[in-house]
Amino acid sequence: MVTAVWNDTVIAESEDTVVVENNHYFPPDSVKPGVLKPSATTSGCPWKGTANYHTVVANGAENKDAAWYYADPKSAAANIKGRIAFWKGVTVA
Repeated sequence: MVTAVWNDTVIAESEDTVVVENNHYFPPDSVKPGVLKPSATTSGCPWKGTANYHTVVANGAENKDAAWYYADPKSAAANIKGRIAFWKGVTVA
């Protein structure tokens, strides 16, 4: 089981993550309800496409743009479409 924890709160856990570039991409339904807040932030990757971000909300605090996903990835990254990865202090183990 892979678990994502931030601010002393388990925000996601799954036995079905996909690892790309050392990041675990979680299925959307493995993320706890209410911990992701939409963000307008995007970034680009030459081989994966455009990433969209979420702010992580846990235990009364916000971690801006600490989660990202590819809604419409390039074909080389089709296996992570819609899956969510974390960074910015989120511990994934």
